[in-house]
Amino acid sequence: MTVLPCQLGAPRPGWARDADIVVIGSGIAGLATVLHARAAVPGGRVLLVTKARLDEGSTRWAQGGIAAALAPEDSPDDHLTDTLVAGVGLCDVDAVRILVTEGPARVRELADLGASFDRDDSAGGFALTREGGHLRNRVVHAGGDATGLEVERALIAALRADPGVEVIEHALVLDLLLDADGNAAGVTLHVLGEGTTDGVGAVTARAVVLATGGMGQVFASTTNPPVSTGDGVALALRAGAIVTDLEFVQFHPTALWLAGTGGDAAPGPSDPVSGQQPLVSEAMRGEGARLVDATGGAVMAGVHPLADLAPRDVVAKQMSRVMAAQGVDHLYLDARGLGRSTLLRRFPTITARCRAAGVDPVSMPIPVAPAAHYASGGVWTDSWGRTSVPGLYACGEVACTGVHGANRLASNSLLEGLVFAARIATDLARGLPTPARPADPVVGRGSAGLADPVARADLARAMAAGAGVLRSA
Repeated sequence: MTVLPCQLGAPRPGWARDADIVVIGSGIAGLATVLHARAAVPGGRVLLVTKARLDEGSTRWAQGGIAAALAPEDSPDDHLTDTLVAGVGLCDVDAVRILVTEGPARVRELADLGASFDRDDSAGGFALTREGGHLRNRVVHAGGDATGLEVERALIAALRADPGVEVIEHALVLDLLLDADGNAAGVTLHVLGEGTTDGVGAVTARAVVLATGGMGQVFASTTNPPVSTGDGVALALRAGAIVTDLEFVQFHPTALWLAGTGGDAAPGPSDPVSGQQPLVSEAMRGEGARLVDATGGAVMAGVHPLADLAPRDVVAKQMSRVMAAQGVDHLYLDARGLGRSTLLRRFPTITARCRAAGVDPVSMPIPVAPAAHYASGGVWTDSWGRTSVPGLYACGEVACTGVHGANRLASNSLLEGLVFAARIATDLARGLPTPARPADPVVGRGSAGLADPVARADLARAMAAGAGVLRSA
């Protein structure tokens, strides 16, 4: 019987900080939580910890946008229906209702904060597009296909304007600190040789918010950046928190296939682990691009009523079946019909990245293949972001609020981070937890350990082969 470690093997903390609230992660969930917490808890000491630099999480890579019922002809009920259909009957309906009802106000707040979303030339309102699984145009975007980058820029600018927030960069979170009653009392960190703080340290706090993002790097091919290694879920497990729905990993149908980088869904034993694959936004299909095989045959014809705009799990599975039947490792996204001006206006980032790889979307179909993209499951939370460990919250991709079910609806991820960050701050404002605050908080009692780094490549290949798009019992 394998006994999972209750803590990571690490030296004792050599430095210490104290805060009221410590937020782990600097994507949209972490940044929004910090800003909302500062507003909701006046005078509260907030410390933000991030694994690399402030701007190196998954948020910056989000191309498509943020889904919200902002159009006059749209409604939260319509958004709810599309979300439930995409989630294959496994969403928490109450959580989804919170998401779609509170979402529009959160998007407007973000715009008021300074996020420059693309606007409709005629009416001056938000320019809205459509993505897979949506029956209406409800996705706001920025810079054409650079939404995440703009959202992150606006949030970081607001954070840096607040002298009451302390930031520690290049800090890997190790374990949750607990008081004698099992309440969250802070975290231990390993700062990786940058700045004045170095080595292993401890941050004591009255509340801990996990916003550590996803775990795509446990797969051989993923759209996630190198920092997305599941640290928050692992920390929560070691601390005894409930996690749920971890099997529901969403594979994005269209990652740019780069020959020779292991971009296939299930690499063979000798294939390299490919790491992060460039994303080709679903919004391209929303504007009319089509998935085809090498002969030009329509991949999604007759598979689903929405064809190329079917929910992501449907598209990724069909692509994988076609690839297996044809014995190929990629298919194509044909965006030539959009025309040069639309491609350069709406998708400048994707066009530039494709051209850097030797593919011009204006004149050539784009080679694509599914890649691990988003963890729909994670650390269980209630509707206020509270986990099963008192004083520990989770927000964003690391959390499982129940809004995504078995398959996330396109562009609901950034929305979830915004909505539940605000709700966590509201809960903290009701009264921060008051753990016993022992002089020397301890991590979970029990064995310590860490996986051998040598096993990482084998783990990624095994996950791609055995827990990829197409799965058997």
